[in-house]
Amino acid sequence: MMFRAGDWVEVRSKEEILATLDKDGRLEQLPFMPQLFQYCGKRFKVTKRADKTCDTVTGSVTGRYVGRRMTNAVHLEHRCDGQAYGGCQAGCLIFWKEAWLKPIGKETAPEVDADVRLSNRTHACTEADVLRATRVDLPGEKVRYACQATRLLEFTSALKWWNVKQYVQAYRSRNVSLSELLRGLAYLFYFYGTMAGSERFGKPSRWLYDRFQTIWGGFPFPRRTGSIPVGQLTPRADLNLRSGDVVRMKSYADILATLDQASSNRGLKFDAEFVPYCGRTFRVLRQVERFVDEKTGLMRTLKTPAVILDGVYCKSLFAGQRMFCPRGIYLWCREIWLERVSESAVTQTAQLAEGGCHAALTTALGATPQRSTSPIVPSGQTQSGLTQSPWVDATRPHPIGAGPAPGLDSSP
Repeated sequence: MMFRAGDWVEVRSKEEILATLDKDGRLEQLPFMPQLFQYCGKRFKVTKRADKTCDTVTGSVTGRYVGRRMTNAVHLEHRCDGQAYGGCQAGCLIFWKEAWLKPIGKETAPEVDADVRLSNRTHACTEADVLRATRVDLPGEKVRYACQATRLLEFTSALKWWNVKQYVQAYRSRNVSLSELLRGLAYLFYFYGTMAGSERFGKPSRWLYDRFQTIWGGFPFPRRTGSIPVGQLTPRADLNLRSGDVVRMKSYADILATLDQASSNRGLKFDAEFVPYCGRTFRVLRQVERFVDEKTGLMRTLKTPAVILDGVYCKSLFAGQRMFCPRGIYLWCREIWLERVSESAVTQTAQLAEGGCHAALTTALGATPQRSTSPIVPSGQTQSGLTQSPWVDATRPHPIGAGPAPGLDSSP
């Protein structure tokens, strides 16, 4: 383990990086993306180690998102701008191989490993090769894009959720603190041990979970489903949101009222990772209209508007199959899950997510929701290309069936 979260690194020169790549612009099957050349020679902080990631390729088809093993890689603050990929607006967090970086603070940085530079002697890669590798043009077919997201299965390997080593690595790499590790594992054991996720047998466990969290001041059970029958049209709202607008995510109970029994609204899934953001205020980062399908590489467009909020992304807090995944996928929001607030709200104080989530649910329990205050998330503070907030890391929609379904799967 060369780098850990919090370490400062310098991106190697273009010549050094090209020396590590094969003719298809890859190192250990991981593509080096053309927009990354602009960071050569610059210094950045490692936000997370990338010892594991989330399988969004098969998950986009099956609806189940599991962990995948990754080696010799980290995440910095950079997200894909989509310029080399047809204007894709997904904003995926970039993987960086450690061979493309060098540590700061040492008198002499180590040279690129001789084995890594082997490709330079057999396949001289150029900047043009890197750009060429971003797309596959076949006669009579639509353009298929090739990026880190579409090639994910090629540079990762299977990782079972019960492999203890991944949780030790998450702590040793400083990706998670000891308290975060223990809370995550406690949720995992409770979810499976009490069958809380079972619609038939889990009701008492979910009630007890909510009761305890109300007293503790935590979040309610995050994996509830809506009541609208699957196949019946779910409601929508058009707020005509634009970049920079200020919105508040509605309460958990209000959002559940817009979902079907598969936790989706018009094909877009409301994942458990949304729950910590309920009741909080954010700025709109951008609308999402087009994205590259990880499974096929084809460009897809959304039929119903979705938006990305600054600072709202997946932390894998409630994801048994991918617990502590550091990939930070954006959470895509339907406008009906949001409400406009005045610009002046940015300088005011807003209640934390617990209050927003519990406001309606605790009424049924006969308890008074515990609330606390915290500054509304302002624009311009970034980590991994996002506004930094007390909840920093993302989930992004993936096509399931006919429509995109973000926020990863609804099952752990």
